[in-house]
Amino acid sequence: MAEQQLAASADQTEVVAECLGVKVPASRYLHENRIARINAAEYEGHEIRGSLHVVGSEDVVLEIGAGIGLVGAVIASNNAPKKVHSFEANPELIPEIRSLYALNGLEEVIEVQNTVLLTGEDQPDTIQFHLRNSYLGSSLIEAEGKVRKTVEVPTADFNKICSELEPTVLVMDIEGGELDLLRHADLSPFRAVVLEFHPGAYGIEGMRECKSILRDAGFVRIDEKSTRIVWACERPKATES
Repeated sequence: MAEQQLAASADQTEVVAECLGVKVPASRYLHENRIARINAAEYEGHEIRGSLHVVGSEDVVLEIGAGIGLVGAVIASNNAPKKVHSFEANPELIPEIRSLYALNGLEEVIEVQNTVLLTGEDQPDTIQFHLRNSYLGSSLIEAEGKVRKTVEVPTADFNKICSELEPTVLVMDIEGGELDLLRHADLSPFRAVVLEFHPGAYGIEGMRECKSILRDAGFVRIDEKSTRIVWACERPKATES
């Protein structure tokens, strides 16, 4: 009965955009320009193209920073990985994300948790997340700009989550939080990473540090699928002797 109710609800949902086969439901977060960008596959376009290039059917994807859920849904729908585990800090986005997954029948492949993944020592049980008028500006970082509301969000240890879920591809867009996470992250489980940098949050030197961490971990930038701000990178495949 519950499954029938979910199916009926999805059938009644207003679809306002579509990106690479993924239908996007109406949402207070979608304005005319954003809808146009989604339809043109330009919304998070570099991140999507990099992810579709590196993810295969045998992969388990760890997505940190789900946004409205579109990137993870496009990956799940188009490349059919074993599983996509998404984590999103903004609690107000969770219903929107789940609505998008349900509309596209992706609940068995992809799921989202309202949890912030942390690395390093002395991790708190919860952490403050600063909500701004635009979800794109909401962040763990209390930077300049009007904060509409600050909420406490549950945390989990990144390295422990990786041990439990055994992901092979990391897709990350966390509005500046990536530098602190990468400094103490064990990247050994991953064969590929797609990452958006945010030098506005930590400067050019911080972005260079992020890139150095990836290089030192053995990842090689895929030039044709990367930009200065968004990297898709893989570990070179071992050659048979």
